[in-house]
Amino acid sequence: MSFLLSLLLAALTYVFGTSIADYLGKPFLVAPFWLGLLIVLLAQAIMNLLPEVFRLDAEPLLENETRSKRQILRNNLLYTSLACIVIFALTAHILFANKTLPLSSFLFLLLSLAIVFTYSIPPFRFVNRGAGEFLLAVHLAYVVPSIAFTLQADETHRFLALAVPLTLLAFSYFIMRDFQSFAQDQKYNRVTFLTRLGWERVAPLHHLFVLLAYFLFTMSPLFGSSLSLIWPVFLTLPFALFQIFLLRNISLGAKPNWTLLHATALAVFGLAAYFLTLTFWLR
Repeated sequence: MSFLLSLLLAALTYVFGTSIADYLGKPFLVAPFWLGLLIVLLAQAIMNLLPEVFRLDAEPLLENETRSKRQILRNNLLYTSLACIVIFALTAHILFANKTLPLSSFLFLLLSLAIVFTYSIPPFRFVNRGAGEFLLAVHLAYVVPSIAFTLQADETHRFLALAVPLTLLAFSYFIMRDFQSFAQDQKYNRVTFLTRLGWERVAPLHHLFVLLAYFLFTMSPLFGSSLSLIWPVFLTLPFALFQIFLLRNISLGAKPNWTLLHATALAVFGLAAYFLTLTFWLR
């Protein structure tokens, strides 16, 4: 996922969390909102930059790179990541000093850092252990909106359960990206969810995750949110079925249209988050 797209999606899911607090009648807290947004964008940036610092030597960072250019770039990425971590900590301290960092938010911030570090750095480095896609999805679709909500509401709420099916849609998007980069991942011995399990197993799992996400949306009344409230999210269902159709054809040997598949999967996740956000803001 490109760097700017990652930040844009993080901002979208952050606003989704804030919109739930607004729907529940919580007063909008301006400073915690903007400081929290800065924190999640920094965390998402670290999650994009830090893994590149520890990329295997056999895998180039740039085309036609020399050893000296690679070392310079690696150092720059490391210094930028460290700067983001410092700003992350300082911003969290500002929230704490102003008594606008509730315990629930603090715990989610710790969870965010834990995910970022286990995803990025040795000896964990789950980005190359077949679990990176799941950590990306959990961070983007569950942890980020939870930080936003708790900063506004000073508590958790059962409506945050809506982030679970959203996480499944994010996970299916990252799985789809694995198919697009499968040949290159094999060339450089990257261990992704797809290369670890094989496309014969992952394709049906992708379909299952997408369908399970919409099943969980239909179960939302069990968590207090009626279908009449969140029904716009089902406007993305045709795109989700089309996504399954495209990937199924590719797994059966059809010529892939990666641009269309990528756009469809991104639209499913992005529009689902957008429609949920819009729904809670307008109600």
